This record gives sequence, C-alpha cells and structure tokens, in this order.
Amino acid sequence: MRALIFDLDGTLVDTVYAHVFAWQQALAEAGMPIDGWRIHRRIGMSGGLFARAVARELGRPLAKDETEALQRRHGELYAQLLPVRRPLPGAVELLRHLREAGVAYGIATSGARPQIDASLESLEIEPEAVVIERGDVARAKPEPDLFLACAERMGVSPQDCYVVGDAVWDLLAARRANMLSIGLLSGGYGEDELTRAGAYRVYRDAAELDDSLDELGVLP
Repeated sequence: MRALIFDLDGTLVDTVYAHVFAWQQALAEAGMPIDGWRIHRRIGMSGGLFARAVARELGRPLAKDETEALQRRHGELYAQLLPVRRPLPGAVELLRHLREAGVAYGIATSGARPQIDASLESLEIEPEAVVIERGDVARAKPEPDLFLACAERMGVSPQDCYVVGDAVWDLLAARRANMLSIGLLSGGYGEDELTRAGAYRVYRDAAELDDSLDELGVLP
C-alpha cells in the first residue's frame, strides 16, 4: 500500500496568497518593492531560501539582520492577514477518508511552528499524525529532506510514497527523494508547469484527488 505525504500551504489550506501579500508588504516596508507574481513563484521555499531569491531580484546580498527582520515581519503580517485558516475544498474529507481506510499519510511543510498550528487545527489533524516542519531538517524544499524525514517517521520507503503538492518546489523535492508526485492546482500553478516539474498526475484540488485515489492504487 502506498503512503501519501502532503505539503500544507496551497495544498491543504488556502494560505498561498496571504503569504504573497505578507512578503510583499514586508519587503515594501523595508524599501525592497517586488512584484507580487515574482513572490508567488517562490512560495513553498523556506524563509531563508526565499530571502536569497529576494537578494537575486534586488541584485545585492541581504545582511543576516535584514533577512531575520524580513522573516519576522512576514510572520507578523501573515498572522494579521489570515487569523483564521480555511482548508481547501475536500482537504478535511480527504484526510478523514485516508484515516478510515488505514492509508498512512504525513505532512511535510517548509513552514514552522507556531505559524502552522492554526492550519493543522483547521484540518482536524490527529495528535499522533506525522508532521515534519522546517526546523526538523537541515534543508528545505526544493531539497528532499522534508519528504525523506516524513517517510522515515512513517516507516515507509520513499519508493512507496506519493508526494502531494501545489508548487514546482514540492515536485522537484519529490523527484530528488525518488518519490512519485501529485500536483494540485489549488496553489496557483498551472497544469503544464506542474507536469513539466514531474507530476505523475495533476488534479484540481484535494476533493478531486479524493475521488481519484483508486486510480492511483492508494486504497487497499
């Protein structure tokens, strides 16, 4: 039986654009205006990797204190913009369906606690569920560490895991982890982008994935 490893933002909870707006405002306040679409293409990376991408956009390196200030301000603005997290269509039902069917699953996110706690609560994640966050690994996406750690924690081999994500960074990390990947359109990337990044299948959202678990050989 295959196991599923889920990204969080944009895959299970509707948070991508709040992250975009929070980063955009934090950067603007620091005198570093960057177009929103450029920010969106980097959502899914860790805060540190995102800061490096910002440095490339600006054409100059960011000092450590600048990076830390940006990350801190992003967290503050994100909490203000999205005090309540909303699961994406079908996400809660999909996870419940997997639990009832005895299918192993875990969550691997570039986010960190306590920022992700409200999202996990909105998904009705059980206390014993496997959740791997940024602080649990040395490297974030597009490196494979998050997914490999999640598979190890679940006791499943990488070859028996599907990664479910909404961004090209998820799919690239899955390829590096030697895992098949499923792309969801709910984070704003197009089907062609996700397919080119290596998605085995692409679905509209978690609800459509839930309806298609049989064709993936997931259900017992």
